[in-house]
Amino acid sequence: MQAPVQNNLPVRLLLVSLASLLVAFHLGLIFSGLTPNLVSRPIHMALALPWILIIGAKAQAGSLLYRSAGWLLCALGMGACFYIAYNQSVLGDQYGSLEGTFQIAVAMTLLTVVLEAARRAIGWPLPIVAFLALLYGLFGQYIPGEFGHSGTPLTSFLGTLTIAEGGLWGSLTGVSVSVVAIFVIFGAVLNAGEAGQGFMNVAAAAAGRLKGGGAKVSVISSALFGSISGSASANVASTGAITLPAMTRLGYPKRLAAAVEAVASSGGQIMPPLMGAGAFVMVELTGTPYTAIITAALLPALLYFFAVWIGIDAYATKFDLSGIAKEDRPPAKDVLVTSAFFLIPFSVLLWGMFIASFTPQYAASLAILAGGLLLLVNRQFSIKPSQIVVRLEKALNTAATQVSMIASIILCASIIIGVLSITGLGVKITSLILSGSGGLLWPSLLLTALACLVLGMEVPTTAAYVICVSVAGPALIQSGLEPLQAHLFVFWFALISTITPPVCGAVFIAAGMIGEDWLKVAVTAMALGIGLYIIPLGMIANPDLIALGERPFGAVASALQVGLGLALISYGMIAAFRSPVRVLLIAAGLAVIFIRVFIDA
Repeated sequence: MQAPVQNNLPVRLLLVSLASLLVAFHLGLIFSGLTPNLVSRPIHMALALPWILIIGAKAQAGSLLYRSAGWLLCALGMGACFYIAYNQSVLGDQYGSLEGTFQIAVAMTLLTVVLEAARRAIGWPLPIVAFLALLYGLFGQYIPGEFGHSGTPLTSFLGTLTIAEGGLWGSLTGVSVSVVAIFVIFGAVLNAGEAGQGFMNVAAAAAGRLKGGGAKVSVISSALFGSISGSASANVASTGAITLPAMTRLGYPKRLAAAVEAVASSGGQIMPPLMGAGAFVMVELTGTPYTAIITAALLPALLYFFAVWIGIDAYATKFDLSGIAKEDRPPAKDVLVTSAFFLIPFSVLLWGMFIASFTPQYAASLAILAGGLLLLVNRQFSIKPSQIVVRLEKALNTAATQVSMIASIILCASIIIGVLSITGLGVKITSLILSGSGGLLWPSLLLTALACLVLGMEVPTTAAYVICVSVAGPALIQSGLEPLQAHLFVFWFALISTITPPVCGAVFIAAGMIGEDWLKVAVTAMALGIGLYIIPLGMIANPDLIALGERPFGAVASALQVGLGLALISYGMIAAFRSPVRVLLIAAGLAVIFIRVFIDA
């Protein structure tokens, strides 16, 4: 979802004003002290609604009736949100039970608006799942057998979802308000200036001269960009606009160029610090500190990009792909200057989190300040007022658009989580997984992976992760996994749909940008991105892999072991070997990664 582009000055001023209000609200929460959840979370939704229902691309492209419906729903939704915020102290005393017809109407309005906002933002699948969850909550008592429930009074059911912290205003929305929004603003500020070009220059300087250098530049730049964007689609659209034409000029087959971009961009979702908002949701769901989560996620993410790198080497040998010519690589001075535009804010962020021990959101707010100051100058160290205005407008509008997109996803997913909790359905599904796997770990993992793949094909990664981990996470933990192991496993498998047919968003975008058959791109992407399928299982077989903070030597040793196995598998799949050699290399790679499982068995 891109930031809106307008040429009309009054409209631009209105958009910037709305965006400034949203950004100021979320930054202000960090410094304003304790704000009641039933104030901050409804206002978060209220500020997001115009960007989805009125300003968003789908809202603008619709008919007059469609646009009018958007205005009406936005007004009703914002009114309902402000009603909750204004009356939060009174509503808190009702303990999740609605009183009177008006409050029932407010609850139904909120749920309807959330479903429609999510539909306009990301399409039908997630809202349909949420709607079915609501139907189950309302009528599940009529379902015979163990998957029915005892029934909940309408006022209590709707009230728990809309005026208490058990549904729309639950902990997931709290993460969106307090942490995700701040890091999204940080990413928008960086990308409005010279940081994006800095990523590209550093990547070109580091890898451009190597065999297959054009593809390796895409891998590095996408990893850097993805570490703040946290969105595979945004990553493809941003870095792909530069890397795809560059790879085509160097003679790369179109299917390979698009696959490299799709696979590298998908890695942004697992690359710290942002991880597509997944890291912050894990903080809330596991109670694990943010710094511990990004430390645990670091080595697996690096292994993923290592496997992609090995695959590119194999393709470069197969197609005789050279590096980028010296005259086409950026001068050292340009690399040094442009890299400062992201290194300075990143340094402030890391200093705040790891040295000053600030909260992640406070450290990010300081990094936003540093990034904002850098918007005032360009790489020639000159100050151009017109350029500054354009950059600030881009940063604000992009931040508001992306915060609103994530808010619509999380609010809709919160309905599902609320219904699972109210009805006890989550516990029943957990029991089903345990009984279906006989209580054994590896069958439980395979069942969970299949569920993640199916659900991830229909809803965004973060939403798929939240839903899957809510029902399958307890089963995995009861089967013997540590909570963080279970959550990282589910999160990785919720991501594989970005490159796995039939619904593979990153592949579709990259294939469309370069004009290639998406299915050919998907097949190549799956071979390049083989680590996405194997590393989650490797984390289970080698628990030290995610223990970098507690057992650094053991973690590095496990990373070397898994890296060797990935290299054998990746090279064996892609390089021009005969079938027996391929099978031998792949089998040897799997044996290296899962040797502990074989020994324990």
